[in-house]
Amino acid sequence: MDTSDVAVGFLAVGELDTEERAALTWCRTEFDTKRIQLDAVSDGDALAGRDVIWWHANEPIATPRDVADCASVFQSFLDDGGGLLLSSRAVAQVSALGIDPVPPDATGTEPIDEPTGVLWKSVYSDHPILGELAGLRHHTQPAGKPAPYARYEDVLPERADVLAGTFRGDTDVPAELATLQWRVGDGTVVGMGQGMAFAGADAKDTEANRERIAKNALRFLAEDAGFALTSGRPVDAEGLDRHRRELADDFQRPRYHLSPPANWLNDPNGCLRWNDRYHVFYQYNPAGPHHDTIHWGHAVSEDLLHWEDKPVALSPTPSGPDRDGCWSGCAVDDDGTARIVYTGGRDRWQLPCLATAADDELSEWIPVDDNPVIEQPPAELDLLSTEHWHAEFRDHAIWETGGRWYQLVGGGLEDVGGTVILYESPDLRNWEYVGPVLVGDWETPGTVWECPELLDFGDSQLLHVSNYEEVLYFLGEFDADAGTFHERRRDTLDPGDFYAPQSLQDGDRTVTFGWIPEARGISRQWDAGWAGTLSIPRELSVEGGRLHQRPIREFTELRKRRLCEGRVGLDDETRRLDAAGRSIEIQATLEIDDASEIGFLVCATPDGAEQTKIRYDGESVTIDREDASLDPGANATPQSVGVEDLESPLDVRIFVDGSVVELFAGGRRALTGRIYPTRHDSTGVAAYASDGSGSVDATVWDMGGAWPAVTEPSARSKPKKSGITSPDGG
Repeated sequence: MDTSDVAVGFLAVGELDTEERAALTWCRTEFDTKRIQLDAVSDGDALAGRDVIWWHANEPIATPRDVADCASVFQSFLDDGGGLLLSSRAVAQVSALGIDPVPPDATGTEPIDEPTGVLWKSVYSDHPILGELAGLRHHTQPAGKPAPYARYEDVLPERADVLAGTFRGDTDVPAELATLQWRVGDGTVVGMGQGMAFAGADAKDTEANRERIAKNALRFLAEDAGFALTSGRPVDAEGLDRHRRELADDFQRPRYHLSPPANWLNDPNGCLRWNDRYHVFYQYNPAGPHHDTIHWGHAVSEDLLHWEDKPVALSPTPSGPDRDGCWSGCAVDDDGTARIVYTGGRDRWQLPCLATAADDELSEWIPVDDNPVIEQPPAELDLLSTEHWHAEFRDHAIWETGGRWYQLVGGGLEDVGGTVILYESPDLRNWEYVGPVLVGDWETPGTVWECPELLDFGDSQLLHVSNYEEVLYFLGEFDADAGTFHERRRDTLDPGDFYAPQSLQDGDRTVTFGWIPEARGISRQWDAGWAGTLSIPRELSVEGGRLHQRPIREFTELRKRRLCEGRVGLDDETRRLDAAGRSIEIQATLEIDDASEIGFLVCATPDGAEQTKIRYDGESVTIDREDASLDPGANATPQSVGVEDLESPLDVRIFVDGSVVELFAGGRRALTGRIYPTRHDSTGVAAYASDGSGSVDATVWDMGGAWPAVTEPSARSKPKKSGITSPDGG
């Protein structure tokens, strides 16, 4: 469609100011444009014959009732396939127009100290609005005079797809969401709440970008070619699968770990076996791959191996105590009814909220009317206060014993450190404060113990907490009557990139998932379109007074093909193995004779420019990331776990999956690391020994994927010969 054939209705409210007149003048040079007064819209015929309506508001709307009076006319226009572009302050009118019940929470006028524009989401990089523009970052407004804005910052629209964050100077600001898209009937609405000033001095590049984006947007809305966006939230499974397919070519993205379809993932929540299916919820931001506006994502499995995306299960309530986010919590079976307790955030308060499953699929949770179920933190404790929260008081673990419910809440005490706080209830609604069960007075002040969980292993109990840096666990005895935990042993659950674990009971075993955060910058995450993954499910047990961690026993069923197996002796050398890949498992026995260390190279290029070294020196196993990535933004710090008290030779299982390395040693210790190989030939596997001799007895498997509904590409390089034979005789 030629732009001269596009009929645009330029909406005006009273007299146009200088900025609005400049936008109208530009529009007339590109499109068949008719000026339409707002007070004429309610008559019903003013929009007739127009393909798209553009409302460019530079000033606040003084008569919001007049806007609401026109809502039904706009609704009919959109139902019939019309398009609507809202720019600058007009985006603030989405609620009055009936487009979205949640309007932008940030509106006003701000100084523009550096060029500003759109930070486009990678999953929508092929959107027609970006036509003829390369990349995701485009300045549309030069530095200079103040400009109006209307955007979402602490809340999200209920029905929109977020297209872009904000790009200021050279800085990504993903939490400033000003570019959005709504589907209304057969029509489409696009909102561009900042960076759209047409009057005044301009720069050549910002002017060209802004005019290209505005032109593309109006043409797109007029054509409405049905560009495939998910429509609203909670997003459906089909839309989530589409996101997942968009990202399937990213070889840094894990294939057999539970990862988000796109955008952001952190803590596992509400892990529960229900009606013979495993449900894992997780902290999810549908707006982009950054931590903000937290919802609960949802994945379901019948075997803990293969997963299916489900719609977002829990969203903030615009008028509720969880308006600013639905944060970490847990799920319980309350006499046949599934319930969750989670942290709701609003106005610098974090308080426990209760919700009940709306169906047996656990696809939606309905918050109770009288949330929060604990109205304030315990006054008896001097809880840590920060610039973000009146009291650091969040994250929940709940269980039932003898007809009574018990709840642990994480927190921090002023001038002391982390703590875990105990409550008791007869019914999940009325909670009585008991007291701290454990206080970290041996820590530095300012620490908060997040995501507490108490696990019962019969003769002993395990309490773990996450303290911003690592997951601490304590073995001992929990005394419910006294409300205390008697510690006998403490250690770190996984000293690598592993945080905020949560468990589910599966018969006689305890299965745990942890969050594997990113070890790269926010701009890399944004470009990738996703951030965060969960660990492979682990079985935890206490044997002989010691904690044991292992991959769940059935994880061997994900092995697709044995790439190589056998024993090879090494004498101060490196040998390529007859195996390659980015989604593999290595099961091996490492024996040091007189070498200083022995181990493997994974995700290695033929020239060694990129390679991750996994080394064993008799006392520790280390993921050495010094050469893991040519990306200067990737964390290259080595990560180690002590194994000096484990049997030698040492048995290890190493899981390499895109940018994740997960290692288990001796059936007891675990270590997780993030790596980001950049080259397509970073797929090689080798064994090595340094400064002496040793041997490895290893089998390497190619692993299947966790998402059967998504066709995943194979990124394998041709394996080289080694001393270990291939089962195919290579």
